[in-house]
Amino acid sequence: AFEQGGLGQILVERLKLPKVKPNLTAWENLVQKIKKPAREVDIAICGKYVHLKDSYKSIIEAFTHAGVENDVKVNLHWIDSEDIESNGVADRFADVSGILICPGFGSRGIEGKIAAAKYARENKLPFLGICLGMQCAVIEFARNVCGLKNANSTEFNEDTPYPVIDLMETQIDVSQMGGTMRLGAYACDLTRGTLAFKAYGQETVYERHRHRYEVNNEYVQLLKKNGLKIAGMNPDTGLVEIVELADHPWFVGVQFHPELRSRALRAHPLFRDFLKAALQYQQEKQQKAERAEKALSTSKTLGIG
Repeated sequence: AFEQGGLGQILVERLKLPKVKPNLTAWENLVQKIKKPAREVDIAICGKYVHLKDSYKSIIEAFTHAGVENDVKVNLHWIDSEDIESNGVADRFADVSGILICPGFGSRGIEGKIAAAKYARENKLPFLGICLGMQCAVIEFARNVCGLKNANSTEFNEDTPYPVIDLMETQIDVSQMGGTMRLGAYACDLTRGTLAFKAYGQETVYERHRHRYEVNNEYVQLLKKNGLKIAGMNPDTGLVEIVELADHPWFVGVQFHPELRSRALRAHPLFRDFLKAALQYQQEKQQKAERAEKALSTSKTLGIG
């Protein structure tokens, strides 16, 4: 609309810029796909700041970018993790095709996020956990698959018998919270044959971090033995950056913030592939419902049941 109104030409003249006709094809295609997507998909966003959606602005934008790349409109369903704690999971996720568990700090709403991760794992629902969301998935897996009752993060329970999430040893004596932060871009070496490697298509990536706690390497072998894949690690520290599930169509947890590297014309590969998996889940669910309806119709026609 701005270009059609002549704004570009006005700016060129006022700023005395070279008069070169811009190639806006990519941006025109972007706008077209946003306005007229081929399909729709429903995604649940589970967090504890959902009443102030701008808290997750970068995640919302990343879904827009990934939606364009998949030619799909993404309908976001906001789920308060504290509501899950109070009222249970019930049918909150019955109508969605994927769950994203948001980043955050502090113990409020944590058990609700853990319950959401369990639902995604048990129901084979596409899942993306970011930062704290990934840590909640690890805690859930440790408790309910590895049999580590009361496993937790020392952020929420310093006396947990199984601190599967903990401060790095080098951070324990740092008294200021900001001083214990792992901030900025860090390298991540990807494991071949994983969903992460398939998404990125390369062996090493750089992603942005903002967190204090990490997966405790003392429990990595036990987690792996029970089916948790370590899909990405920091080459310098050996810290876990990406986890996946061996027996799940698409379940990925990342310690970093992929949403911060997503761009309008270059969707982040994890968000892109998360939506692909959600679309596949949606299609299979619809096909299953159609088969069930057809079988019911046939049985009625034959007078069965």
